Amino acid sequence: MESKPESDAQIRSEALRSKLGERLELNKSLAPFTTFKTGGAAGYFLDANSVDDVAKAVRAANEIGLEFFVIGGGSNLLVSDTGYAGLIIRIRTRGLSLENETEIVCGAGEELMALVTFAADNSLSGLEFAAGIGGTVGGAVYGNAGAYGGEIGRRLSRAVLIGRDGQLKTVKPEYFRFGYRDSYLKSTREILVEARFQLEKGDSRLIRDKINGILKEREAKFPRSAKCAGCFFKNIEDSSQKHGKLPAGRLLEEIGAKQISVGDARVSEHHANVIVNAGSASSKDIRRLADKLKEKVFEQFGIMLQEEVIQIGEF
Repeated sequence: MESKPESDAQIRSEALRSKLGERLELNKSLAPFTTFKTGGAAGYFLDANSVDDVAKAVRAANEIGLEFFVIGGGSNLLVSDTGYAGLIIRIRTRGLSLENETEIVCGAGEELMALVTFAADNSLSGLEFAAGIGGTVGGAVYGNAGAYGGEIGRRLSRAVLIGRDGQLKTVKPEYFRFGYRDSYLKSTREILVEARFQLEKGDSRLIRDKINGILKEREAKFPRSAKCAGCFFKNIEDSSQKHGKLPAGRLLEEIGAKQISVGDARVSEHHANVIVNAGSASSKDIRRLADKLKEKVFEQFGIMLQEEVIQIGEF
C-alpha cells in the first residue's frame, strides 16, 4: 500500500526540527506571551536561551524560506487572532554584569526592571526613568523606550546584533539612529542579543527613592493587574510641551475615550492612552477600539495618532 505524500507543511516542520531540535514547538499559543493575553498561535515557536540559539534559528528559517519574528516580554505587542504562520523566536538571553565600575553588560532577554534594579544595587544612576516599564531590554532598545524625559538609547554604549542572515556584529550607539520610540532596528529588523549601558556613580539611597517614586506614580496609571500594553499611542512632537511632547492621553481625554469600548476592549479608567483587555477581548476588539480612538482624535484635532504597540499577523 502506497503511503500518502508528505504535505509542504510536514516537510517544512521536519526540516526545521532537524535544524533546531526537539525544543521547537508547533502551533504554540501566543496569548500567554503577551500582556494583552490575546492572539492566536505561532506556526513554529522557539525559546532562544543563548546567542547561538538565536543565530541558528535565523539561519534555519532562512534556509527553508520561512518568515520569522522576534519577541521578548510581549509587553508592547498585539498578535492577530489568526496567529502568525512563521517562526516566533522568543529571546531569552540573560545575564547582568558590571564592567569598568560604571558599565553594565546585559543580555537582551533580561527584564528591563531587572536592569534598573541591578543598576541601583551597584549605586549607578541613569536608568531610573525606566522603572516600571514592562518587557525586556531587547524590546526597550528596539523601541527606544522612555519616560519622564529619559530614553534608553541615550545610555547605550555598545551592542551585539544578529543580522537577518544569522551573522553577529558589534555596533556603537550611533548605528541605532535613535528617535522617539524608534530605532534603526525597526528598518533593518536585526536582533539585539546583548547591550552595554554607560551610567554614573550615584547615591544608592537617592537612586532608590527616585525609582520608588516613579513606581508609585506608574502603578496609579498602569495597575500591574491590568491586561494591557502600557500606552497604546505615541505622544506627539511639540516643542512647547514638557519634554517636547504633547501627551496623546490628553487628546484622548478630550474626546471622551474612557467611555468608548469594543466588546471587552476598553480604555483604562486610570489613563486614557491605555487600552485594556477587561475580560475576554480579542485582538480584533482591541484593534477596532484603537481605530475608533484614532478616528475621533483626528476628527476633533486633525492629528493622526501613531501606535507604540507593534502588531503581527493579519488584521
